[in-house]
Amino acid sequence: MDKQISQYSDLIATYATEVGMKILAAIVFWIVGRWLIGLVGRMLQATLGKQKVDPTLMRYIGSFVGVTLNIALVVAILGYFGVETTSFAALVAGVGIAIGAAWGGLLSNFAAGAFLIVLKPFKVGDFVTVAGLTGTVRELGLFATAIDTPDNVHTLIGNAKIFGDTIQNFTANPYRRVELKCQLAGAADHVAAMLLLREKLSGIPNVLPKPAVEVEILDFNLVGPVLAVRPYCHNDHYWQVYFDGNRMIREALNEAGFPAPMPSQLMLTRDA
Repeated sequence: MDKQISQYSDLIATYATEVGMKILAAIVFWIVGRWLIGLVGRMLQATLGKQKVDPTLMRYIGSFVGVTLNIALVVAILGYFGVETTSFAALVAGVGIAIGAAWGGLLSNFAAGAFLIVLKPFKVGDFVTVAGLTGTVRELGLFATAIDTPDNVHTLIGNAKIFGDTIQNFTANPYRRVELKCQLAGAADHVAAMLLLREKLSGIPNVLPKPAVEVEILDFNLVGPVLAVRPYCHNDHYWQVYFDGNRMIREALNEAGFPAPMPSQLMLTRDA
């Protein structure tokens, strides 16, 4: 009886020693593994920092790599204890597929956001047209971009929709052309009108001297020639130049005595 108890005691001691050694080894593996993961994360951040990668993208890449390495560390420790990791890996893969299917839209927005951050077709503060919407970029996130429209409406657009559509950045270039039109009467001296408008619009505040103001005949209709009036300015002054330009066209032609444009049918009626 005492012999059997001694055998059981030796067996328990041996098993406890083995388990204890494995637990101790697992703790050591975890500590060393975590240290190595932290080292890899710091090296990755330093490398991305030297490449001047956007901080938002750097944080995401660091988090993604850290989570992936931690999962691999847990799987390795479980394998060391003799736990069947094949089914565990299959479970993780299945969960990943399910999440990917359920969050397909979010993942596509995230991927597009990463490309927008890396490629930088626009930045915060730029005036853009994206996905058919025009406004000022207020925030560029990983999943959506926030834009304030000219009528001061805060709007969020999914990055996938932005990246899959045309992007116009009005702020990227140093100046922008303002598109104006001027209707002349058929009897008006178009050459004199063109010279007058070039002179007057050049004096509007914030109109650039170069490129010079363009005034040319754009089209003809029943009233008379239509002039294309095109001053240039910085994007910040676009609407100021637009409204001042329209007012200047009206006032300059009126003061110079140019005839008011009117439909030819109305002129024939008056003559009769």
